[in-house]
Formats: sequence, C-alpha cells, structure tokens
Amino acid sequence: MSVAMEIDDRWLATPDLDMAIERSPLQISPETGVREAIAMMSQARGSSCYFSSDNELEKSLWGNQNPSSCALVMEGGKLLGILTERDIVRLTASEMSFDRLKVSQVMTQPVITLSQENFRDIFAALFLFRRYKIRHLPLVDEKNNLVGVISPETIRHAIRPANLLKLRRVADVMSKNVVHAPKSISVVKITQLMAQQKVSCVVITEEDEIDNILIPVGIITERDIMQFQSLELNLSSITTEEVMSTPLFLISPEDSLLKAHQEMQHRRVRRLVVSWNWGQGLGVITQTSLLRIFDPMEMYGVIKTLQRTIEKLEVENHRLSDIVKNIKG
Repeated sequence: MSVAMEIDDRWLATPDLDMAIERSPLQISPETGVREAIAMMSQARGSSCYFSSDNELEKSLWGNQNPSSCALVMEGGKLLGILTERDIVRLTASEMSFDRLKVSQVMTQPVITLSQENFRDIFAALFLFRRYKIRHLPLVDEKNNLVGVISPETIRHAIRPANLLKLRRVADVMSKNVVHAPKSISVVKITQLMAQQKVSCVVITEEDEIDNILIPVGIITERDIMQFQSLELNLSSITTEEVMSTPLFLISPEDSLLKAHQEMQHRRVRRLVVSWNWGQGLGVITQTSLLRIFDPMEMYGVIKTLQRTIEKLEVENHRLSDIVKNIKG
C-alpha cells in the first residue's frame, strides 16, 4: 500500500463519536429564575474527556473545562427549551429586568435536536450547526429522551486534527467582519452591538490619529456578559474599559491553525484577535471557526494536496535510489 493511501485511511477513519457527546449537561426547570440559571451556568463545569494516547500535544489540545455555555430546560424528562450565553446577551441588550423573570419566559424554543440513529458521523452535527446557526445540539433517542449535548467543544474531543491544523492558516477561516467599539461606552451598549450584529464578541479599540488605524486593546465576549450578570453588575453604568479582557494576545493571519488552537487552550479563551499590516487589518478567529476545516469538501481538498505532495516525494525517492544504485554499480 502506498504512503498516500495510508494517509487517506488514517485521516478518514471514523472518530469515537461517544466522546463527542456531553452526557451530563446542565438541566434546569422552566420555573427556574433567570438569575439563578445564570449563576448555575457560571458555576457548572463540563466534563473533561480524556483518551488513551501517548501524544502529549493531543492531550494538551483537547482536555479543558469551562463554565456551561447552555442550560437545557427540562420538565418531566422532556426537553422544552434551551438557554444559552447568546440568549443572555440578547436579554441584557434589551435592558430587561431579570428580577422575577423565569426561564420559561425567555428560553429558545422549539429546540433543534439530532436523533441518535442519525448521528453516524460528525458531519451530521456540523451540518445542523451551520444550517441553523447554533452551537448546541441536543441528542435524543428513538423515544425522544435526552441522551446528551453535542457542541463544537465536544466534537473536538472526538477528533485529533493536529495534521489538518498544521496545514491551514488563520487567514483561511478567520472572520474579517469584526465588530469593534471604543472603551468609553457602557457594557450595555456592547451587548446591544452583539445582539444587532449577531456576533459573540466585540473588540475594544483605540484610534491612532497619526497613522489613522484602530489599535485593539481589549475584548468583551458572550461569556463575559454571563459572568457580569452572575455578579449582578449594573452594566449600564459600567464602562467597557473597566471590565474588558486586556491586554490582548494578537495572532497573525499567516500563523497556522495549530498555533491558534494552542494559544486558545493555553490562555483558556475561545477566540483570538487577528491583526496584520501594522494594525491596518483586523480579524477574529474562534474555536467554532476551526470546525470549518472538517467540512467534507475542505478535507477532501487537503487530502488530495497531501497525496500529490507524497507522490512527488515518492518519485524523488525512487530517483535518488536509482542514482545511488548506479553509483554503487
């Protein structure tokens, strides 16, 4: 068997789908208060998934715990709705009072689900993520009972794409549609920008009047908003400068996706700001962006490129072997 075929088989092998399921997601009742739900989401920890591997790089890439980014609204064993970080941002942007507000009044419903029978590969989940622009996909059995939740984070536990990440650049998947704001505005204004533009973060910038460029100095994310709400901060009177995450670690479009992913894991963040041309260009790469490399057509293209490279190396290897034989002969 050729090296090219071995590469093909190894990369297209079916991942352990069981590792892509969070089987103990946060569950709350519809009567739960929104403030209580936010506190539970802030304190919850996702289960860590470990796999038997001697590759320390892979272990460092995929082992992580975070506050829960969603809560499933259940009653009598039935899934009624879902509350996510994005919902909390939307509610904050509306300046709605959370006092006496119940989850049943604001949860997203109906919930897009995936049947366990149809979960035969990761592409089924990726298709639904993209089609419905969601990041949490409850998995149900044939009786519509909850099995668990699939998310971009859990999918990364099931696959080890280190080679793919090495071969692709940040520029291939980053978004140039960056929403930015000055550090003087209130946090509520930030949430309104997130809700209007449908983004998960806002980059905080300062203007350099001499060079006429925007300098990224901080960031505020959906998870930050959830944490601020759990602390019951008055977000209309707090400026962005007081609570933004700073200083920023900036990454280049030419960096590999592997480097981007390693930095996210090391810094325990889900997105990085991309900067180039001495600050004239601005982008964002997220953990969800990384899933684009698992698009079937994308993977096929990368594998074909690898095959061509390997075939060239094999031809060169045969040529060098013939030269060596001729010299010895």
